[in-house]
Amino acid sequence: MTNTTSTTVGFDELLAAARELSLAGRWDRALRLLDATTCATPGDRARLALAAAEVALQSDWFGGTELTADRAEYAGKQSPGTDWDLAFVRLRHEYLRLLRSAGTLRFGPRGKDPEALAGIRRSAHRLHDDASDEVRRGWASMYLGLIADNLFAERTVAPAHYEAALRAGESGGDDLLVREALRHLGDHDHDDGDHDRALERWRRATFLGARAGMVPGVLTQQLLLAVLARDTGDEAGASALAGEIARWAEAIGAEPVHAQATGFLTGTDPTAGPQDSGA
Repeated sequence: MTNTTSTTVGFDELLAAARELSLAGRWDRALRLLDATTCATPGDRARLALAAAEVALQSDWFGGTELTADRAEYAGKQSPGTDWDLAFVRLRHEYLRLLRSAGTLRFGPRGKDPEALAGIRRSAHRLHDDASDEVRRGWASMYLGLIADNLFAERTVAPAHYEAALRAGESGGDDLLVREALRHLGDHDHDDGDHDRALERWRRATFLGARAGMVPGVLTQQLLLAVLARDTGDEAGASALAGEIARWAEAIGAEPVHAQATGFLTGTDPTAGPQDSGA
């Protein structure tokens, strides 16, 4: 006689588990979990498809895959009409596309697709205005800053958006939003030569990413700490840290992170190339 065990997992818990797997860099496992789940109601099917699109975006950011477009299209079919969270996935995916097509972090709009650049900025403003709560508005502010910084080369414009995102993340208890804002505010501190302030912000960002279980994001953040070590003359420490980051990134299949770490070991400055933004 065969004994069978039946286990019921709440739908919210299942979605949370998939998102935590995704943050940990287990994108394939997260997608298999979501794809194996059946839903009885259209609302749950829409939430499931949105979660899969969010996992796909994390995979594209940190794993170098190209999964988001199809997942977002499917999620749109499950959730007809306007859905803020799905629109935000699409905004982040478009930002990633434009950032990758640039091949550099601060390239500005010249010689690129002005219509696409204007469109993504309009979309970010619309998401900011339509946000239903402070944290969502903070994430829209974060991307208004990233778009200004990395697509339009408007370095003096971006920090105010990051500060707004930081306030929203802190008041709303969103560690990943706070991490993202600190990461990019620290980048400005670093450029301004304020290494102490950059170190303070980047250390806190690393801590918050770790607390959220964001393994690839912690690795990218540690690489910035390696940059500061090199800047202050600790080349041995910088290289040792980057070597460990490269090994970790290779182990979890985070190829873009691995490429950044190995590039750093050969003298490349990762703050001069595309930075992650996949929270």
